[in-house]
Amino acid sequence: MIREQLKSHITRAIQAAQAAGDLPPFEIPAFTVDHPRQANVADYAVSIAMQLARIAKLPPAQIAQAIVKRLELEGAATVELAGPYINFRLSPQYLTKQVSAILDAGKQWGNIDIGAGKRIQVEHGSANPTGPLTVAAGRNVVIGDTLANALSAAGYDVQREWYVNDAGNQIRHFGESVYARYAQQLGRDEPFPEDGYKGDYIGDIAKSIIEVDGDKHLSLPRDEARRTLGKIGIDAIMDSVRASLLRVGIRHDNFFSERSLHESGQFERVLPILREKNLLVEYDDALWFSEDGSPIRKGETRKPRHDSTDAPAETDEVVNDNKGAVQVVVIRSPRVIAEPAERPTYFASDIAYVWNKLVLRGFDRAIYVWGEDHQGDVPRLMAVTKALGLDANRVVLLIYRFITLMRNGQEVRMGKRSGNIVTLDDVVDEVGADATRFVLLSRTIDTKIVFDLDLVKKQSDENPVYYVQYAHARICSILRKAAEEIGESRLEIGSKLPGEISNLKSQTSLYEHPSELALIRKLLELEEVVDLVATQLQPHHLPAYAQSLATTFSAFYRDCHVLGEAPEVTAARLRLVRATQATLANTLALMGMSAPEKM
Repeated sequence: MIREQLKSHITRAIQAAQAAGDLPPFEIPAFTVDHPRQANVADYAVSIAMQLARIAKLPPAQIAQAIVKRLELEGAATVELAGPYINFRLSPQYLTKQVSAILDAGKQWGNIDIGAGKRIQVEHGSANPTGPLTVAAGRNVVIGDTLANALSAAGYDVQREWYVNDAGNQIRHFGESVYARYAQQLGRDEPFPEDGYKGDYIGDIAKSIIEVDGDKHLSLPRDEARRTLGKIGIDAIMDSVRASLLRVGIRHDNFFSERSLHESGQFERVLPILREKNLLVEYDDALWFSEDGSPIRKGETRKPRHDSTDAPAETDEVVNDNKGAVQVVVIRSPRVIAEPAERPTYFASDIAYVWNKLVLRGFDRAIYVWGEDHQGDVPRLMAVTKALGLDANRVVLLIYRFITLMRNGQEVRMGKRSGNIVTLDDVVDEVGADATRFVLLSRTIDTKIVFDLDLVKKQSDENPVYYVQYAHARICSILRKAAEEIGESRLEIGSKLPGEISNLKSQTSLYEHPSELALIRKLLELEEVVDLVATQLQPHHLPAYAQSLATTFSAFYRDCHVLGEAPEVTAARLRLVRATQATLANTLALMGMSAPEKM
């Protein structure tokens, strides 16, 4: 990246100034090279002279002069001093060379190597398998998938995982719901559970079970039948979820079963670590985790992890994490849950799961993408991670805000348990997969999104999705027209131009028009955007960059004729157009979107 190259030049200049005696010996602190707030001032700026003033005990302006005196940029940029600030302006010669570099990189353009092959797991989606994938959960998977794309482009070895919550209270409620509909459809007078899932999809699952198995499950003991039908229902839901994910271009490397943590004995193997530290406490017939080992204090009741805001609280899961040390139930009392296999809480599974990720599978970092209803779970997971003797910095919890879906100026209400569901498939059917992904990425993850279905369907510049994809389609149109005029059937992204254009020395033709240079500068930002997304874990930078790139290209196309100019000018500008196509296509790919050639 250009910023890293400039940092290296600055570091060498400081060392040279120290060797010459213009600066005293000191260890060079970490510093950054940034874009100035006013773009017309410079391309990059650094304020390291201000940082070094106290260390070197010299005026900042004198330090800046000593650094600039020994900067060797080999014509890549011009340097200006503004008091203690060092400003860099990339040269036309340097910018011209970068167009060839972009074309040579092709689909790899934008890839960097800050990850150096470190293993990162991005766990995203992971909604309770108690109903179809909702549009609310859609934001989760789109955020996670895009982060995984960016982390891969940044040089990390990334695994994408879905955690299947196939254990616990909600699964019991789900199984009871399927059983009730199954029995009712077979003519039995079976009351529907008060806290069951009322959506029509429950009846559809029951019907499909009858088509395959008939009434055989009615002859089983009720609890066994409920567990069996619940498992069949979970499998059906997960098949539906996978199909919905594929519609928006999302594939997980692994679907990890929560139940497996208990059935494999992993949970039981982790508990002794906490017991040896006296962090597990028996209280009221339940087993608690107490962060500091202190006796259990009665505290507030809060909801466990779930994916629906109308799920009931589990009243035995009491936490005191806002009143000191975390205290939370690990295994419920048999007075609350009769079935032993269903007594471990979600938190119990979290304990084994973080151990599985960081120890058994050895990921360098585990990223969890959770909805805002999980905010209260954050201190609990971090506390138990530390209690297990693991580095809490290896665990990253991203909390995203939910969405408000609007149609005809009215909010569309959603709720899985009530049966009033807006699925991800519903939205994709209405506005398309690309538009869905773009909108769900368009704000910082801690900002609530208003998803206006009517706006997203507009084919105008008001619609940012249309605006960005139309820019790519327009570029393809320009290249098609160029191919027709040159006599070639098609153009491919690459460093070579066909026909007579390829014989011109466009590589040595300088770009001089301000709009040409502005466009090249914008193309070079892609590496920085990938770096930003991978380090800040905020994917909204990608759609923002895509819109900015489309705007910059429009200004270039307005100001600079591509076809019909002198051959060397046409050749150079066609290369720039194709470099823009590569950059925009790669940006769309990082967002999991298509790059249409016609619209």
